[in-house]
Amino acid sequence: MKSKSGFWIGILFVFLLGAALPLTVVWNPMQWQWAERLAGRIHNSSSLLQPQQAASATDAAFQSQPGERKIKYWRAPMDPNFVSDQPGKSPMGMDLIPVYEEGSPPVTGIRVNPNFLQNFSVRTAVVEKGSIPVDIRTIGILTYNEKGIVSVNTKFEGWIEKAAVNYIGEPVRQGDLLFEIYSPQLVTTQQEYLAAIDYLERLSSGGYPDAVARARSLLEAARERLLYWDITEEQIQELTKSARAARTLQIFSPVSGVVVEKMNQSLEGMKVTPGMNVYRIADLSTVWAEIEVFEHQIQFLRLGQTAQIAVDAFPGRRWSGKIIYIDPSVNAQTRTLKAHVEIPNADRKLRPGMYANIAIRVPAVSGALKVPEEAILRTGERSVVIVAKGQGVFEPREVRLGATGGGYREVRQGLSADEIVVVSSQFLIDSESSMKEAISKMLTVEKGEGEPEAASALPSPR
Repeated sequence: MKSKSGFWIGILFVFLLGAALPLTVVWNPMQWQWAERLAGRIHNSSSLLQPQQAASATDAAFQSQPGERKIKYWRAPMDPNFVSDQPGKSPMGMDLIPVYEEGSPPVTGIRVNPNFLQNFSVRTAVVEKGSIPVDIRTIGILTYNEKGIVSVNTKFEGWIEKAAVNYIGEPVRQGDLLFEIYSPQLVTTQQEYLAAIDYLERLSSGGYPDAVARARSLLEAARERLLYWDITEEQIQELTKSARAARTLQIFSPVSGVVVEKMNQSLEGMKVTPGMNVYRIADLSTVWAEIEVFEHQIQFLRLGQTAQIAVDAFPGRRWSGKIIYIDPSVNAQTRTLKAHVEIPNADRKLRPGMYANIAIRVPAVSGALKVPEEAILRTGERSVVIVAKGQGVFEPREVRLGATGGGYREVRQGLSADEIVVVSSQFLIDSESSMKEAISKMLTVEKGEGEPEAASALPSPR
């Protein structure tokens, strides 16, 4: 009994296998390539797996007219390896495009199903002429305005007896007392000045005119010497009024600002010599931003150009400055050029050492042919745009680019005004790698077996 049951089970298994195999080949639910070949839907010729010429990679002829070009096979526009002997749809939902026999003139373009365009939100923009402002953005470091830094020193030898300003960063105003100094030379000069006054007064009461003139010359010489030593007119008037030489002289700040450098930690009792810098005071009513721009941006940089400055310490606030200095040489290591931007700082909010974001809008490129920046696709060394030719037909076009700014890119070659380009679409983003590979194949000149080398499928740049 067991042997008979096994025999009938075997017969049933062979019958089911014989019926299931043809059904599987015809239906092919798993999209097996071997099943497609058995069903006759894919040619066995290996030559159908590769594009025959580069020109056919962008064919846009979608129907073969009787008596005209003969269709060799059909393939997917975004996947040259997907081929068929019948028209239909690609796995991406686009119409298959025909590849013609040798000698058939190619027509450029890719047809896309209108429903596909709507579902994936394809947006387009018109190529137009207009101005393109060139924006340079960089980082700067705020520093003191070197033109506003003043050194405080003496033109005579002496000793500081009292210091009124004692630490770096201390703010001072013009005319504030800095220190008092004792100088034997200064005391002697004061005494000479007072003696010249007394001598002139005695001669003026009845002396000879020549003697009076000489006395007046001596007085003027003593007075000039005090002025040369930075004694103020007010101090000279006080000396004349008191008729008594002061033991120490008060030194006042020549400018308003902050102390950025001090000779010693303790100034009192320190000996100073002519020309020794006791203080350095910086005026903060203006500050500088030291910036660096890349080598390719040098062509747009000019003295006097306006720059916008923002700092993290005050979000939302902007300062305006001007380029006042451009370094004559490029840094050999960083390949950048240094420049200084002068920034008014009336409220003293900007402080040296801060990082600043600098935006420089240089003169615009006028009358340029421009497209939105997102319309540009980059495939290796080439830049490509997708031109919408109407009725669902799209053509990849190689372009030569120029300046960029304001969200636009200048197109110097490859497009004409009023053409329509694809700006953005979800399928281009989701299939970026496949898109770039397909476009690269469209732009590559290939040579098939027994065929002459074909020219690029792209039209000549206009």
